Amino acid sequence: MGDPRQSFVNHALGGGTVADVLLWRRQCASVTLLVSSTVLWFLFERAGYNLLSFIANVMLLLVVILFFWGKSASLLNRSLPPIPDMEVPEEFVVKAADMMRVWVNHILLTAHDIAISGNLKLFGWVALGLWLISYVGSFFTLLTLLYIGTLFSLSVPLLYEKYQNQIDDKLITAQKVIQKQYRKIDENVLRKILKSSNKEKKTQ
Repeated sequence: MGDPRQSFVNHALGGGTVADVLLWRRQCASVTLLVSSTVLWFLFERAGYNLLSFIANVMLLLVVILFFWGKSASLLNRSLPPIPDMEVPEEFVVKAADMMRVWVNHILLTAHDIAISGNLKLFGWVALGLWLISYVGSFFTLLTLLYIGTLFSLSVPLLYEKYQNQIDDKLITAQKVIQKQYRKIDENVLRKILKSSNKEKKTQ
């Protein structure tokens, strides 16, 4: 049996190719992702290259290469370009739709709990999360945020897999501190509500 920590992290990432890339088990693919994202970020953020122009130029270069490759192959009796069938597999579409459905249902359930059930705690966490996203987004462009997300994706799972015990201990300690502070805030709010209700009863 393998390391249970590795299997846990691998399972949390969905397993398969994505987990292998994020955990650097396929080093070639991980390095390719890191280098390509860095190059794209540099081109669009630092060099001021336009996204539409970049896509058009890459497609133009690809079309030119394939055209001359096909012509030279027919003239020199060589193999044609190894182009796969231009068709999206049905399994890929179904899997993507299932993943999208799960996320949409989760968002709708959260909205229902906030609007209909009046879940104050959930509302606070969602409002705080959206405010943090807005605050961080004011300092960075969307492309920079995506690049930072890529760097985190290629580093955090790997570090967590190596130091899971130490990280879990710190997280448990932080959770206890947050819960303690949250209870204090709840008690203070409850006291204020009780005091205000008592004052209203006395004045009536």
